[in-house]
Amino acid sequence: GMRVAVVNCDKNGNIDLHDLRDKAQQHADNLAAIMVTYPSTHGVFEAHIKTVTDIVHRYGGQVYVDGANLNAMVGVASPADLGGDVSHLNLHKTFCIPHGGGGPGVGPVAAKAHLAPFLPTMANEVFESQKTPNAPAISAVPFGSASILPISWMYIQMLGGKGLLKATQHAILNANYVAHRLKGAYSVLYTGEKGLVAHECIIDLRPIKEETGISVEDVAKRLIDYGFHAPTMSFPVSGTLMIEPTESESKQELDRFCDAMLKIREEISRVATGEWPLEDNPLVNSPHTAAASTVDVWEHAYTRTEAVYPLTYLRENKYFAPVGRVDNVFGDKNLACSCPSIENYR
Repeated sequence: GMRVAVVNCDKNGNIDLHDLRDKAQQHADNLAAIMVTYPSTHGVFEAHIKTVTDIVHRYGGQVYVDGANLNAMVGVASPADLGGDVSHLNLHKTFCIPHGGGGPGVGPVAAKAHLAPFLPTMANEVFESQKTPNAPAISAVPFGSASILPISWMYIQMLGGKGLLKATQHAILNANYVAHRLKGAYSVLYTGEKGLVAHECIIDLRPIKEETGISVEDVAKRLIDYGFHAPTMSFPVSGTLMIEPTESESKQELDRFCDAMLKIREEISRVATGEWPLEDNPLVNSPHTAAASTVDVWEHAYTRTEAVYPLTYLRENKYFAPVGRVDNVFGDKNLACSCPSIENYR
């Protein structure tokens, strides 16, 4: 029964304070809450976050702080410091739970005292029979699973306060290191007032697409040839890559990724100059499978070495994709199982 009013962003990707103020005033009679992610999903600590929360509170709303990016906050700040009233503390990434397998929708809900009466409890028929109707909920839904939670508990216990702070600092440092190494070859879409990012950076490939015809998908698929699963593609901005290294990557691994991205930029330049045609180059033909790379007659404008061993380290540790390029959009719109009939396994 609730309705969403979308608030605009300014040219730097931050919340448009004028638009927020106008909409909060317009809906003051029934304003429920704002959901805000901090640091923002565009990878920046918004400097005016307290102004955002003050505006919402002034017009009678509550502030829900999305915990997706706590990787850049733990030990440094808390959702309550921002003026938040309630926050879902997502356990994925920040607290050792991967996306999928229980995340990102798993994690505790933290709330200020005035919201405590509205939090879920175990007051359902199962737990009422055990005479514990007021106990706090471990899982807020009847078929939820709490079994993954000890992983995060152990992670927090073993790191301790100092370790968690250090993890946050490294996550922020790693993202800024990547942004710094790539900014000469690619455009970093958003930065803060001091030219820095938070725990993730967005690489804008839209100008490259306009200039050369090489798309963000071509870059994502080409990264497979370099031994990488691509970062998040086209979210939160279409035509971009959102790179989020977290604290878990070593400098060696960050450099390996940056070297690959810089080499791919060189490949894009060879397309731009006409050395490689747009319809036949390592990017648009990626990923290169072992079968495609070992054919008797090689008929491409580039060499086999340029296809599968563009950097030296790949000679020692090469991953070949099992399949080549697929039509992602077609697959998304035409779901069909290509598996053998289950009858064959009975």
